[in-house]
Amino acid sequence: MTLTSEQIRQALQTVKYPGFTRDIVSFGLVKRADMEEDTLTVHLQLTTADPKIPETLRQQISEAALRLPGVASVHVEIEVTAPVTAATQAGGLPQEPIPGVQRIIAVGSGKGGVGKSTVAANLAQSLQLEGQRVGLCDCDIYGPSIALMFATHQSVYANQENRLIPLEQYGLKLMSMGFLMADDSPAILRGPMVTRYTQQFLRNVEWGTLDYLILDLPPGTGDIQLTIVQTVALAGAVVVTTPQEVALIDARKAVAMFHKVNVKVLGIVENMSYFLCPNDGNRYNIFGSGGGRSEAKRLDVPLLAEIPLESEIRASGDSGKPITLSQPDSPTAQAFRKAARHLIEVTSR
Repeated sequence: MTLTSEQIRQALQTVKYPGFTRDIVSFGLVKRADMEEDTLTVHLQLTTADPKIPETLRQQISEAALRLPGVASVHVEIEVTAPVTAATQAGGLPQEPIPGVQRIIAVGSGKGGVGKSTVAANLAQSLQLEGQRVGLCDCDIYGPSIALMFATHQSVYANQENRLIPLEQYGLKLMSMGFLMADDSPAILRGPMVTRYTQQFLRNVEWGTLDYLILDLPPGTGDIQLTIVQTVALAGAVVVTTPQEVALIDARKAVAMFHKVNVKVLGIVENMSYFLCPNDGNRYNIFGSGGGRSEAKRLDVPLLAEIPLESEIRASGDSGKPITLSQPDSPTAQAFRKAARHLIEVTSR
């Protein structure tokens, strides 16, 4: 019996890349598969620093192929190249634009838990509501949240050129590690692999024509942040903080990082700025007051918005519809819209 290429492809589609729900075919790792007599030879091309991955794939491919009729032996050839790391980028490779993308804005924070993804999601949606063509890239490889916040859990796929096609929701183009993994699967990756995926999201995604690409960075000032600022030309950055001093200390570190790599800080967003009690209508400064405003003044950058701590923002995020869409006339939504208009103004000059 002569095997067809479709039979071979279907067999290889049962092989998942270690740690992911996607198979090696849709990842574009299979370059060729040749059948000669009763021996199937599969050629793969990987970029990894983990020696266990090629061996795992070799075993899984052999097991899948040997189940095909007429296959008596399997030969797996794997070409492995080392990933580009932040260290190798530090040698001075030039920052480059992403084809078709006019402006790239990073949304970062010095620490976790300040609501950075909520701010990134609503700024992206606000830019879209202002008539811009917008993409949102979730660069938090370990803790992706954009899939939940936009209520889409589809899997992305690659086109014939092996470029990933972003998902679309509410007029935005979205890319996230959450689209590549099961909901309960942790991203157990070493630094070089994280760097590789970050670069893939920026360079190997078919973003098309965008006015803005918003990058939702992970907290801190580590490898991913360094990789991004050394890989693509940023129009600027937005730093998210909360009013208390412990958050402002880390926000200063994020601002300092952007300054060191010559990225303009476009402004500060103070999240959880105050709590407006729905019962008595009074404003309570749970985390202090004025921290973001004074920090913005000290750094000579705009305070883009003071976003309150309110259950509606939490509910909108959990339900998968940003508050700028679910409650467009609310003061919070209007604050995000005002911040978006400022970003359009300062980046269009």
